[in-house]
Amino acid sequence: MVLLYVQHSATAAVGVQSAALLAVRFGKPLGLLAFADAADSAERLEADLHGLLADWPELDVKVFVYEKNACTLGDLCEELEASFLLVQMTGSRQRDIQRQLNACRELRIPYLLYKPDFTVLNPDKVLVPVTFLEEEYEKAQFASAFGRFFSSRILLLQPNDYGSKAERTVGKIAALLDKFQVAYSIERARTDSFKVERQAVRRAVDEAYGLVLLSASRDYGLDDLLFGPKELHLVRCSPVPILLINPRGDLYSLCD
Repeated sequence: MVLLYVQHSATAAVGVQSAALLAVRFGKPLGLLAFADAADSAERLEADLHGLLADWPELDVKVFVYEKNACTLGDLCEELEASFLLVQMTGSRQRDIQRQLNACRELRIPYLLYKPDFTVLNPDKVLVPVTFLEEEYEKAQFASAFGRFFSSRILLLQPNDYGSKAERTVGKIAALLDKFQVAYSIERARTDSFKVERQAVRRAVDEAYGLVLLSASRDYGLDDLLFGPKELHLVRCSPVPILLINPRGDLYSLCD
């Protein structure tokens, strides 16, 4: 299921169109999720969500309305068996973005914070910066999905590192894309692993990419807690949608 978390139904039209597009192309049902508070009755909110679907009568759509604070976003995504989450943002302030990043920290699926000024998602061109971290390989399956179902043109941006870790990961991602016959290219960035994601966002703007794939921070250090994690600043400044993927610690184990 492609799940859209609606925070304000009156301004959710673009988010619904983007989620519906993903659902159609991926061959998944579409889910609309909202939380009712004291000012909203669940029945009225559910009616508002159904009203957003007038232009998509052919879609298999499910509407979910829960009491606010009754359950967490991560638990709901697992319960509803969601495979992709869009979060409709009502603002682009730092605290608004960080609040949603915190809510998505435990997700095991990719998620996209859809800011109010975004247009309908157009992933014809997808930019994938790759760093030296081993979990970067997780980007491969999602890049492959866009290549297979959207015929997206994929660019793997390899950092200008001294070591070979990033190069090996790029090779692994390329091997999976080759397996599914996805069109892609590889370019070496001007910057190293610590700055390649910021370069990718700038390049996405300059060259009209419709989507950037980034890994979220593995852990929050002191700087992240004080000033915000790197994904907070990238999402906040980017006029291009950023698909975030949480590192999966259970996929890796130490070897002797």
